[in-house]
Amino acid sequence: MGLWEARVVPHIVDRTCGIAQLDPLREQACDGLRGQVVEIGFGSGRNIGLYPAEVTEIVAVEPSDVAWQLSASRRSDSSVPVNRVGLDGAQLPLADASVDTGLVTFSLCTIPDVAGALTELRRVLRPGGTLGFLEHGLSPDPGVARWQHRLDGLQQRLFGGCHLARDIPRLVEAAGFTLDRLEQSYLPGPSLSRPWGYLSVGRAVPS
Repeated sequence: MGLWEARVVPHIVDRTCGIAQLDPLREQACDGLRGQVVEIGFGSGRNIGLYPAEVTEIVAVEPSDVAWQLSASRRSDSSVPVNRVGLDGAQLPLADASVDTGLVTFSLCTIPDVAGALTELRRVLRPGGTLGFLEHGLSPDPGVARWQHRLDGLQQRLFGGCHLARDIPRLVEAAGFTLDRLEQSYLPGPSLSRPWGYLSVGRAVPS
């Protein structure tokens, strides 16, 4: 991992994924979380403060030490304890059926083994557990999708492996989940931002 990816990208992600427009969508992704929650791609802790009252602990998986450091003040202010347990979403150091619910926001675009991470999430959820998610990804509009594919390689090189053209709902379903709720829309802004702004927010349950 180079200096740009290790030291700079976490700050960029913190800023771009921390805009106020995303908070209502983050709240939707957090809706229904309860008990012990495994959060894949915890990042700089932008979901802290949005967890429902039923959440008792966050089990955080975050590969970036810089992002973890950026979350320090948010974690210290949190009424919910946050414990970092691993670095790789595709290899969770958790027992089968050991957590109540799961959460992933703006991380499925970047995780190298995204199918493995989703399969691991399904493995560690207790019966009745749910997965909340908020991600950007492949647009259904052909013109926007063409630009996403054109820009995908550059996006990955500049932003730590982030993909523009992953079909998030389909990946979630392919990992053995059923979509219980799904809303998709563009983030408000100029049309030029659409390759980066097609968002999926929802909840899934193991099939």
